Amino acid sequence: MLTVSNISKSYGEVRALNGINFEVDRGELFGLIGPDGAGKTSLFRIIATLLLPDSGDVSFDGHDVITDYEFVRKNVGYMPGRFSLYQDLSVKENLEFFATIFNTTVQENKHLIEDIFKQLEPFQNRRAGDLSGGMKQKLALSCALIHKPTMLLLDEPTTGVDAISRKEFWGMLQRLKKEGITIVVSTPYMDESKLCDRVALIQDGAIMDLDTPSGIVNRFDKTVYKVTGNNQYQLLSKIRTMDGVQNAYPFGSSLHVYGSPELNLSGRLDEHFPDADIQVEIIPADIEDTFMNLMTRDHE
Repeated sequence: MLTVSNISKSYGEVRALNGINFEVDRGELFGLIGPDGAGKTSLFRIIATLLLPDSGDVSFDGHDVITDYEFVRKNVGYMPGRFSLYQDLSVKENLEFFATIFNTTVQENKHLIEDIFKQLEPFQNRRAGDLSGGMKQKLALSCALIHKPTMLLLDEPTTGVDAISRKEFWGMLQRLKKEGITIVVSTPYMDESKLCDRVALIQDGAIMDLDTPSGIVNRFDKTVYKVTGNNQYQLLSKIRTMDGVQNAYPFGSSLHVYGSPELNLSGRLDEHFPDADIQVEIIPADIEDTFMNLMTRDHE
């Protein structure tokens, strides 16, 4: 459905994308995972025909996104990261406006947004600008779907919304996937990668790894130690000087340390901090561990 070939883009001296390559299969839910500034939005704007690349090609359903941009715009639903609907129009007016642009009606494709519209219906006469973050997100998705696209491009759709809305949104994406719609979604949230069929990890405008979420994690060949205790900064500073420690990073209220099974991290920390209450356990690696390791490897 989508082929991205050697796409590069710069803004002056800043290299936003550096030779991006990947393919998305028809009916797939594909995730582009990476932090802010990784290049996700620039890539999505190129695919959506809103930005020209410096080099490379993008093909959507056999059509070049530059020369056949009209076909792309008719068949792709694009939801940008920033809420960009008409804030002075009501929910109902926004939906009718976007349906009219694509020569269709809300009623004609209502089955695609039925689950979402049930939640929006009580607020259909409310101005879009007065909606909550979660409701704005649902309205934006409805407007992207109203012309029955064959592919959805969703740029960080769950950024800034609460955990319940995030869960509901991904539930909606799974239902849309069952309708046969191809979905490409970007997110900075590593935990959302597990909800995709395949993911590409992106940093500094380059793809670091691409596979199923489990495939990426299964290639991680280091032991992960979770360390908790007081004065994390002092702990982290000491751990990073130890022989056999390959990487160590803060992860929420704990530290993740990467090394070999023979590291004996617990015993060594007890020697250096005999009076501290330090807990060390070996845990399974997750995709965040893989991402941090890849970042370090690519910058060595």
